[in-house]
Amino acid sequence: MITLLRQRLRRDLWQFVIWIGGTAMLAAFTVSAVNGSYGTETDRVNLLATAAANPVIMLFRGLPSSADLGAFTGFLILPFLAMMAAFMSSFMAVRHTRADEDAGRTELVAATPAGRVAPLVATIVHGLIANALLAMLVAVAFLACGLPATGSLVAGLGSGALGFFAYGVGLIGAQVFASGRSANAFGVWVMLVAYLVAGIGNALGTPSADLQRIQSAPLAWFSPYGWIENARPWADDNLWPVALCALVAAGLAAASVALQSVRDLGESLLPERRARATAGAALSSSTGLVWALTWPAILGWAIGGFVSGLLATSLSSVLSQAATQLPSVEQLLAALTQGGSLAVGAIVIFFTLVGVLAACCGVQIVGRARQEEAHGTVEALLATPVGRVRWLADYVAIATIGAAATVGGAIVGAAAGLAGQSAPDWSLFGDAVVVGAGQFVAALVFIVVTALVLTVLPRATLAVGWTLVGLATVVGLFGPLYRLPDWIVHLAPIAAAPTVTGSGTDVQGLWWLVAAVLIGGAASLALMRRRELAGDG
Repeated sequence: MITLLRQRLRRDLWQFVIWIGGTAMLAAFTVSAVNGSYGTETDRVNLLATAAANPVIMLFRGLPSSADLGAFTGFLILPFLAMMAAFMSSFMAVRHTRADEDAGRTELVAATPAGRVAPLVATIVHGLIANALLAMLVAVAFLACGLPATGSLVAGLGSGALGFFAYGVGLIGAQVFASGRSANAFGVWVMLVAYLVAGIGNALGTPSADLQRIQSAPLAWFSPYGWIENARPWADDNLWPVALCALVAAGLAAASVALQSVRDLGESLLPERRARATAGAALSSSTGLVWALTWPAILGWAIGGFVSGLLATSLSSVLSQAATQLPSVEQLLAALTQGGSLAVGAIVIFFTLVGVLAACCGVQIVGRARQEEAHGTVEALLATPVGRVRWLADYVAIATIGAAATVGGAIVGAAAGLAGQSAPDWSLFGDAVVVGAGQFVAALVFIVVTALVLTVLPRATLAVGWTLVGLATVVGLFGPLYRLPDWIVHLAPIAAAPTVTGSGTDVQGLWWLVAAVLIGGAASLALMRRRELAGDG
């Protein structure tokens, strides 16, 4: 088992550097940004009052505990540190289980004296080491920035505990689903839903009289994010919610071992969908083949878009009620929405999230082209009259359809949210269409840039594509909070996309986004004509 563990650690060395190092750097950067932007207690008190009055902010931040520098930092960044740990862990768990089975490596290892159990145990220990290292570096980053030791330790342990929880979710997904892609999608959606559940639980919580602290609603306790947020580092420093998260994570890991004992190697608890005896007419074209390979993923992203759009308009009445009950912070809320109504602000915030989902959908589909190339399956297709340019164009076209489906699902969800109200304001639907269209253009930028990387540096396609989405999300969503210069914030396509304000529609960076799409798309297709296929070596 030691040999297997060393192999996993060596294989994931750069993953550790990128994920764990990036998480620790984000923690340190947040403390620096808070000191620079909210250095006085008055600034922190005002922002916490705004958050207590605005459920939308509570959906995307942590749990307010006090205006102390440490607790305020935890409110801003703890859920996102935990989310980075969760994604890292889920992807690693699937990589060393279901993905290895897909590639045939697990069968070779099982034929040795290691058997079937030792590789899984080594994978579980690998996850423990990764998240323990992340917890330690996050705590050290906070300590180095001058925050109290106990709260720093609780924040680090909370991030690591939630990471190991996600590792357990990934291990379960690897046992249940028949492919690495399905297992990864399962892990991502479980953690995103858990994040949303905790956010809603916090938004429905009870604020204190001074608006500096919120008591979570019971719903938050159904999410691991709710557990670590209720540890309240630098305020209460409760370790028992962190211990609860770690205990459930250990239970998931143990369950994965039990599930592996009841299935055959290479199989899954959920059998693969039976294929038809004869191919449909759609599979007579390469475009139809790409659609057949990717439509389940598109459906999943479209459902995520629908839920986001539904929440965007469903919360409008809640926001208006909050402003009525707390007029002392109404001016602050109006500032957050750039002079627009609170309902419009909810649409802008949620549809920015929709833009991220649409970008993820597009990058995933173009990344699928790279996976087909690396596995050698595209060679059979290119042996037919289908050329390399047509092959790439098909993936870009289906990725565009996927991004459109995600945004379209959000717009339909916004309409459904309005239809469910007793006195809907249908002007909000027009705002949703405008912001959604802008975010669709932003998502196209990620699609063509990923396609361009595929033609120039094919082996870096997935890493660069997902890294760009992550950076744009951090800069676009957190940049204004950290008071970064506008020109830096608007480098993120989701922040430069057209939006609505109190004075109407602001096209912002629409024209450079359109230019980037046209130039990037044309360049990727032109360069694809001149390069050879690149394998996985």
